[in-house]
Amino acid sequence: EVLLRMHSVGICGSDVHYWQHGRIGDFVVKDPMVLGHEASGTVVKVGPGVTHLKPGDRVAIEPGVPREMDEFCKTGRYNLSPTIFFCATPPDDGNLCRYYKHNASYCYKLPDNVTFEEGALIEPLSVGIHACKRAGVTLGSKVFVSGSGPIGLVNVIVAKMMGAAEVVVTDLSASRLQKAKEVGADFTIQVKKETPQEVAAKVESVLGCMPEITVECTGVQACIQAGIYATRSGGTLVLVGLGPEMVTVPIVNAAVREVDVRGIFRYCNTWPVAIALLASKRINVKPLVTHRFPLEKALEAFETTKRGEGVKVMLKCDPTDQNP
Repeated sequence: EVLLRMHSVGICGSDVHYWQHGRIGDFVVKDPMVLGHEASGTVVKVGPGVTHLKPGDRVAIEPGVPREMDEFCKTGRYNLSPTIFFCATPPDDGNLCRYYKHNASYCYKLPDNVTFEEGALIEPLSVGIHACKRAGVTLGSKVFVSGSGPIGLVNVIVAKMMGAAEVVVTDLSASRLQKAKEVGADFTIQVKKETPQEVAAKVESVLGCMPEITVECTGVQACIQAGIYATRSGGTLVLVGLGPEMVTVPIVNAAVREVDVRGIFRYCNTWPVAIALLASKRINVKPLVTHRFPLEKALEAFETTKRGEGVKVMLKCDPTDQNP
């Protein structure tokens, strides 16, 4: 293990949800719990046997750590391990604090040209990497990203990086769609009161064809329905956003058109890839951070996120450091 002095911690929708509702699905907060799972910091002390890190190293933290070497770990899909430790998922504490202890194998050294803030953004970025891999985005793909919140935006960034020819994004908010354009979306559609079929038709209209790949980042029933209708026969719909446990969807439409519906659970094996992309400046995640607060103003930061202002709200846990 290593002891870290925390630096930057991003606030996620799930953090806000636990704070407001005390549960997400089967994960119920029963005892006081530290939030925060998008984080970076500096190594203060290393435990015995840790050789790849030393005090002073700047690291990004992968929040999910398997507790045992089970079948999922053996096949490289450790995110599916049922006993995994995960920051800020009950009953496991997160890392929104001054000092934090973590498994050294899940702390990744940041190159000098990657900032702490970029290090913290690797966590949401990883969701995009994992989703686009599961979706099979490749050279020339036409991609529909449903929802332009932080997760929709990282999927736009990653899809373009993986070779997507055109990416179209839908959202209710004009300002969020403007941000999607800023990070590389080719087309945006502001949804108002259209039916799922109408949304699908608009997607086809702006792309000039139906997309082979849809990445659904809202979890809203109507958006999942639109995702099925929009996806080209033989294509893939990846469900990233989480909404109600039961949703009504045109599954027969998907079945008879051989549209593959895939889920994702967090991510695995993404930190080294993300660090390489950030270090080589192949991707730019800096526009995602719109607000910064010191740790003392955490409540204000959470309120800002809850109100849906900006995109990514970042907390600064190290009072001695003035840089992002």
